[in-house]
Amino acid sequence: MTNQTPRTGRVGVGLIGAGMISDTYLDNLTSFPDVEVLMVSDRDVPRAQAQAQKHGVPAWGGADDVLAHPDIELVVNLTIPAVHAQVSSAAIAAGKHVWSEKPLGITRESARQVLDDAARAGLLVGVAPDTLLGPGFQTARRAIERGDIGVPLSAQTVFQYPGPDLFHPNPEFLFAAGAGPLFDIGPYYLTALAHLFGSYATVAAVGVKGRETRRVQAGDRAGTEFVVEAPTLVQAIASFTGGQVAQNLFSFDSPMARMGYVEITGTEGTLLVPDPNLFGGAVRLTHPVTLATVQSETEWLDVPVPDETYGRGAGALDLARCIRGGGEPIASGELGYHVLDVMASIEESIASGQTVRLASSTAPVPLLPEGWDPHEDTLGAGA
Repeated sequence: MTNQTPRTGRVGVGLIGAGMISDTYLDNLTSFPDVEVLMVSDRDVPRAQAQAQKHGVPAWGGADDVLAHPDIELVVNLTIPAVHAQVSSAAIAAGKHVWSEKPLGITRESARQVLDDAARAGLLVGVAPDTLLGPGFQTARRAIERGDIGVPLSAQTVFQYPGPDLFHPNPEFLFAAGAGPLFDIGPYYLTALAHLFGSYATVAAVGVKGRETRRVQAGDRAGTEFVVEAPTLVQAIASFTGGQVAQNLFSFDSPMARMGYVEITGTEGTLLVPDPNLFGGAVRLTHPVTLATVQSETEWLDVPVPDETYGRGAGALDLARCIRGGGEPIASGELGYHVLDVMASIEESIASGQTVRLASSTAPVPLLPEGWDPHEDTLGAGA
């Protein structure tokens, strides 16, 4: 049940999950005037305490403490993917809006339940990635919508490197069922294409495991062997309801690192889009118009990108402003569900060897307003 008396001023925020990703969220959320981080929680309460004290957050505890806190309106769910839906559902049951790290859940059923529960309760759900709210990707979108490459026709994306066991002290969850590069990295690229092209129509994919076991390579557990459950190399071809097509490579099996490659080709040019795992980056454009140009080395033009600095947490801020002002967050739960449906369909295509038609769709994703500033006090917090 939602609060009966509408609130004003900054939105109270509580984090559930104090792992590696919480640092960047806390760096940013504690700098945004429109939100106030009131508590950090974790199953490991001392870890939550350390993060809270590091970032100047006044309270810490377990997840139940966040859910019971009367001034927390928005829960930022930074738990591992296997429990995203469970934690989000608990937050909704406690009357809280939810921002969840990706993916929304690891099954369609659990993710749909989160959204249905939120709708019945009149609560908002947002889902990472929010990197696409950054000035790099927003600039690329505006270039495409201006017609800089004509009519968009196709995309290629590539993400490949040796894998997160290279640096993560506890990487097992990234190789478990419902993870792998498809579910860990795929949301950035697949969501980017949904922003640009709209709803997916079909997917066809292959996937393999480069090794059946891996070893932890960093931290106190270095040398520990664990079983690989998810495909660690996935190649997927997708079509969109608007007629565009895309090919995507996601790999934890490549000795060569190649990350952040997103190429959009249109009838009149090609655009290189910034890494969708980052908030900034270069936007580059080419217009081959003659045979000589086509046969020579490609000449790229830089598209100016605003000099703005913000990072993870921007999507939670956008959601918080919607709590006060109405509307839906740009990185909405429904968009997150559609991307989850794409990933689940890719898994089904890998298993069956068949093309899978998507059952879900997503509304066109709006651009951020020109001049959107996460550091602006729009809710009277400084009054």
